[in-house]
Amino acid sequence: MKNLLHITTSLDQPELLENLVEKLADRPYTIQTGSTNPAGKRKTLETSSTETYLSGTIVINDLAGNPASEINMPFITSFLFTCIKEETNSCKIAWSVSLS
Repeated sequence: MKNLLHITTSLDQPELLENLVEKLADRPYTIQTGSTNPAGKRKTLETSSTETYLSGTIVINDLAGNPASEINMPFITSFLFTCIKEETNSCKIAWSVSLS
């Protein structure tokens, strides 16, 4: 018999993470294009990354709502966030990954 699970995650300090990622995205960029770009076929990208630790709780329970099946699992893990910016665009988060 297959049981369907409901998994949720809550962060302990989400505003701290938001502030960190905003600072990463808003840092001053100095994109310099070189003269070796043949016929404009290449795009210049600026990248920046930051690693931070996140903590929170993962809650796992079945969809039947049985309180006895609920599992609360605290976690602390490291995440890597990477932003990219093209010559004329604004900075965008391109990648985030757990390093654990």
